[in-house]
Amino acid sequence: MAENVSGLAEGQSADQAPPMVSFENVTKTFNSRETGGRSFNALDDVSYSVPAGAITGIIGRSGAGKSTLVRLVNGLEKPSSGRVIVDGTDVSGLDEVALRSVRRSIGMIFQHFNLLSSRTVYDNIAMPLEIAGMSKQDIKKRIEPLIDLVGLSERTRHYPAQLSGGQKQRVGIARALASKPKLLLSDEATSALDPETTQQILSLLKTINRDLGLTVLLITHEMEVVKAVTSRVAVMDQGQIAESGRTFDVFTAPQHETTRSMLAALPGGSLPDWIGRQVIPEPQPGCNALIRLRFFGETADQPLVSRLMTVLGSPVNIIAGTVDEIAGEPYGTLYVAYSADPEVMANAQQFFSKTGLNAEVVGYVA
Repeated sequence: MAENVSGLAEGQSADQAPPMVSFENVTKTFNSRETGGRSFNALDDVSYSVPAGAITGIIGRSGAGKSTLVRLVNGLEKPSSGRVIVDGTDVSGLDEVALRSVRRSIGMIFQHFNLLSSRTVYDNIAMPLEIAGMSKQDIKKRIEPLIDLVGLSERTRHYPAQLSGGQKQRVGIARALASKPKLLLSDEATSALDPETTQQILSLLKTINRDLGLTVLLITHEMEVVKAVTSRVAVMDQGQIAESGRTFDVFTAPQHETTRSMLAALPGGSLPDWIGRQVIPEPQPGCNALIRLRFFGETADQPLVSRLMTVLGSPVNIIAGTVDEIAGEPYGTLYVAYSADPEVMANAQQFFSKTGLNAEVVGYVA
């Protein structure tokens, strides 16, 4: 029988899993002395739970509060009010000695790698174990499988200057895993990497999550990263959680303006400029309705556009579109245009209601 390495109990989903991290009414205020200026709330009454065994994304623009949030998890910052619970322990009230014990169960990977230039790949990964007083023999037993896991077995004796950005980040990931943490924090870990290397690192994180059952909390401003690797997401705006839920649900039916704005930057997330400049808000005689169709679930693999043309009995022009995958589920966006004649519009709406196809009138074009 295959071993369950997901971090979840048999038959349990991420929605049902107990939280690995809970933020309970957390506010973090930086006073004017700390900031060299005015006081402000980096976090404002945040309540959110990160389920064990899942990859959860915290996304937001610069200054939204996401990096402050992750610094509360490992005790680098203390909340001004509220509680931060990590694996059942309230870290917000711990002194530095107690925090050191908690931090051993939390791995951290950084945007700029934080490797020591004078130490080899092996020695950089071994450093936290040396600090913990582990013997060289035990360190070797711990480190060698990690080096294989991150794909650096041929680079063991290389120094950081001899590595690419992606290889340096792999060293950082292996080092974060050396203490066998239950939770892995990733703070903008791919933002300094090129797109191809980013995909390789994200694939590695998914492998680690699946094979080691490790909870991953991923902080990023990149929607592509969240779309590719997370199962759940929270969108931050001005120190608050604007919306949260399953990544697929948030991406396919965004409720908050910040989410919609960030999603527009994805390929296929918005109309081509040359079309957008022609869109008018109200129908004019002889114009076409511009419709955004979203395909997912049962509608993802059905020939619904060709069926729509048959139902309407008039041309349906395909303007733009994309087919993608969000959190492992197929999803497509298609912009089409057809006659804005009231009868045609009524027939189209009836078709959409019967088929479950998500359709939205974006505007009208000549």
